[in-house]
Amino acid sequence: MERKGSRRENECDEKTSNSESSELDKDYKTTLITLNVGGYLYITQKQTLTKYPDSFLEGIINGRIMCPFDADGHYFIDRDGLLFRHILNFLRNGELLLPEGFRENQLLAQEAEFFQLKVLSEAVKSRWEKEQLASRETTFLEITDSHDRSQGLRIFCNAPEFIAKIKSRIVLVSKSRLDGFPEEFSVSSNIIQFKYFIKSENGTRLVLKEDNTFVCTLETLKFEAIMTALKCGFRLLTSLDCSRGSIVHSDALHFIK
Repeated sequence: MERKGSRRENECDEKTSNSESSELDKDYKTTLITLNVGGYLYITQKQTLTKYPDSFLEGIINGRIMCPFDADGHYFIDRDGLLFRHILNFLRNGELLLPEGFRENQLLAQEAEFFQLKVLSEAVKSRWEKEQLASRETTFLEITDSHDRSQGLRIFCNAPEFIAKIKSRIVLVSKSRLDGFPEEFSVSSNIIQFKYFIKSENGTRLVLKEDNTFVCTLETLKFEAIMTALKCGFRLLTSLDCSRGSIVHSDALHFIK
């Protein structure tokens, strides 16, 4: 009798456990929402879409705003499906994070206004204004000899993010070939100063220690800058010192998009 009773108790416990598990699964599934935005499907959690009260998405989920359904029963929103990726990432992260080279600020601002996300709209407009201001300012990077400022390379561009990219690339290349001597060059906001340059038949080398270990030639740095510029959609406006007759022999480059 004790064994039968014990078995029945175990069966009841299993049924209760299975029932609770089923209810949890059901509750979890109801928190997942599928949206069809301009033909693109997005799956996210209910709490993500309702993060900002009085927003368009919060109104849909909580029934304040009527929204049509597609053939599969998903909410259908007739907006830019590709740009909605950034709307959803903002809801998830709580901040505006856009890919490098993003150029659709005006469109994204319109989407933010449609979805009634005032914080996002202000963030996009602020980013746009900063880019407009930066586009009117020419910035530069100078790679120079700490003992002789006439030796070196100057890169000019109207996009600060491009200068930052070039600078980080040169520092990365330099550190990877320093053999543990990173103190041999210094970096400021617009200047990279190497310990000293020497002249050789192969060009000007950036010397980093007494046994003539070097990072690369200035010509290599020019090639790095030009290739990076082309990959980022910039073009070489002109060599700022055409008297030398060649881009390779010039001491300044000017890029523009």
